[in-house]
Amino acid sequence: MNCNPEISPDVTCAVCGGGIAALCLRLARARPRPRPLPGPAEDTGGAAAAAASAAASPARAPPLGSAAAGSEPPVPRCEERRPGHGRPGAAEGRSGAVAGPGPSADSRVPPAGTAHEALQERYRLGSLLGRGGFGSVFAATRLSDGAPVAIKRVPRNRVRHWGELPDGSRAPLEIVLQAKVSTGFPGVVQLLEWFELPNHIVMVLERPERCQDLHRVIRARRFVPEEVARELFRQVLEAVRHCTSCGVLHRDIKPGNIVLDLATGQAKLIDFGCGTYLQETAYTHFAGTPSYSPPEWTHFGWYHGEAATIWSLGILLHQMVCGEH
Repeated sequence: MNCNPEISPDVTCAVCGGGIAALCLRLARARPRPRPLPGPAEDTGGAAAAAASAAASPARAPPLGSAAAGSEPPVPRCEERRPGHGRPGAAEGRSGAVAGPGPSADSRVPPAGTAHEALQERYRLGSLLGRGGFGSVFAATRLSDGAPVAIKRVPRNRVRHWGELPDGSRAPLEIVLQAKVSTGFPGVVQLLEWFELPNHIVMVLERPERCQDLHRVIRARRFVPEEVARELFRQVLEAVRHCTSCGVLHRDIKPGNIVLDLATGQAKLIDFGCGTYLQETAYTHFAGTPSYSPPEWTHFGWYHGEAATIWSLGILLHQMVCGEH
């Protein structure tokens, strides 16, 4: 995986590829403003974007279920607390597969109690890509065909919301939502497979081999030229429209949750950890990054999903063309 924080002209041209490669040259020629690259303070809830913006290295990786894989972070701020969504007890271990483009999930589903062994048999764990309130994300390689993937590992006792998959089985809400939108649409990162271990939920996600998250693009280049921003923003709008058509509200749209596939120029929406089901009535629980929340939430304690999405999209577009939140 080649995702350098500073984008060279040749790599930047590959960001958009095809019909808008010339536009990407403008992005490459934009003079970067010297400043540190770490993400903004409000970006703690979306660190899963690092799964698509750091280099993979399989050497000396700890087992996924071990304590050596990293200490667990605090509970995310985007957690929405409502009664009746917890699920007591630990599972023996199971897995499920979700069809999608790119590296497809293995159709074999291991029996209960062998999910951990199946995970180790199918994937070679690489470097830690990111850690936040959600848990940890690792680069990994699927052993059957060498395809790059991202493995997201979430402590099971921090899963507060559960839902139902099409086959009637129960799963964490993030997985249910991700499965809903993983229908082959290229603008949303695809869920390939998931495992329920005694102490962790593990998701195997699509990972472009060369990619860069939009937050790093903006910081490295100072701003995104309007012609390029227009095309990227159009792709994000299509991804949001796809999610809402599937009945899913993302609730955490920001540059750090948008990944650019450098080989195809495709923008991909990632991290549904703050998502929920789309509803017409107002929401009275907030989930997401506070600085992207709509004013009605701040002043009145409620918001409508689609209106709040438009608000966060406006902030995103301003960040792209102005380089500032």
